[in-house]
Amino acid sequence: MTIDINLLPWREVQRERRSRRFLMILSLAALLGAVGAWGLSLWYEQALDAQQRRNDHVLAQIQHLDKDIKAIRDYQALRERMLAQIELIGELQASRPQTVRVFNQLAASLEDGVYYTQLSRQGQRLDIVGLAETNRQVSDQMRALAATEVFATPTLSEVQADEASGHRRFDMSVGEATWQEKAHDEVTP
Repeated sequence: MTIDINLLPWREVQRERRSRRFLMILSLAALLGAVGAWGLSLWYEQALDAQQRRNDHVLAQIQHLDKDIKAIRDYQALRERMLAQIELIGELQASRPQTVRVFNQLAASLEDGVYYTQLSRQGQRLDIVGLAETNRQVSDQMRALAATEVFATPTLSEVQADEASGHRRFDMSVGEATWQEKAHDEVTP
C-alpha cells in the first residue's frame, strides 16, 4: 500500500475558486440590482407620465367648465338686464295713463287768473312755476291741487310780485298721491 501525498497547493486553488465564485455572484447580484433599479425607475416614470396625462385631462376639463361657467354668468347677467328692461317698460306702460291723469288734473284744477309758465317732473314730484293775479288765487290753486285724486298736498316755495306784469310769480312743488295717502287724507278731519 502506498500512501499518496498531494503536495499541490489545493487550498489556494479552492480559495481562488471560491473567490471567483463570490465575485461572479456579486457581479450577478449587482447586475440584477441595476436591472431591477432601471426597471423600477422605468415603471415610476410611466406611472408619473400616466398621472401627468390624467392631470392634464383634468385641467383641460376644468378650463372647459370655467368657460361654461363664464358663459352661464354672462347669460345670467343678460337675463338680469333683460328683466330690468322688461320691468322698466312695464313701469313706463303703467305710468303712461298716470301722466295723462296728471296733465288732465292740472288743466281741470286750474283756477281763473292763474296760469303755469313752467312744469318739470322729477320722479313723483312735479315742480310748478306760474303767475297769478292775486295771492288768494295762489292759495285757491294750492287747495284745488290738493283736492284732486292725483296730487298730494302742494308745498309753496316762493311768491314774488312781478313788477312788469303786476302778477304774482309763484313756485310750488306737489307730489303724486298714492291711493293710501288719499284714503288717509279723507279719514283725517
